[in-house]
Amino acid sequence: MTNGLIGKKLGMTQVFDESRLTPVTIIEAGPCRVVALRTIERDQYEAVQLSFGEVKERKLSKPELGHLKKSEAAPSRVLREFKKEGNPAVGQMVTVGMFQKGDWVDVIGVSKGKGFQGVVKRHHYAGGPESHGSMFHRAPGSIGASSFPSRVWKGKTLPGHMGSERVTVQRLKVVESRSEENLLFVRGAIPGAISGLVVVQKSKKS
Repeated sequence: MTNGLIGKKLGMTQVFDESRLTPVTIIEAGPCRVVALRTIERDQYEAVQLSFGEVKERKLSKPELGHLKKSEAAPSRVLREFKKEGNPAVGQMVTVGMFQKGDWVDVIGVSKGKGFQGVVKRHHYAGGPESHGSMFHRAPGSIGASSFPSRVWKGKTLPGHMGSERVTVQRLKVVESRSEENLLFVRGAIPGAISGLVVVQKSKKS
């Protein structure tokens, strides 16, 4: 039907098996409804559009409501497109059952925003001596030559906005899949804060 689904990060915990302890992230994955199909004839590409997270009608615009009512779908907070696999139909439900224990997945999310940060936190500069009188602690230092090129090179690591950007963590192992609870347990950490929106896809490197 498709290669992934939309979910919400619930937090991290630990799972014990016969031999070791495994840190896992719990994702509320789906259920997602197929809202629309993109076709080569009409859209010049193939994809499946899924919806996730029901909301009140008053929280959506009229164009958004009209689009969802075409497929008789409930008002939804999120719409995302995924690769088409097989022969999906509008109205079908995609659940976490598409992933089984031992599968490999890629998780896409928006990292936590850190605001404006200096070079020590943002780019892991070592900084200067911490002793009294050094006058150089956490500053970036020299950022370029003076006579040539008389400017700062493009790509120079400097202070600036940090975080709040799209991050993909590849090849995480599925430790457990609970279809009846719409829960997916993946080994390791994923981007974003608790309750943050994430996209879970079959791994490209599996």
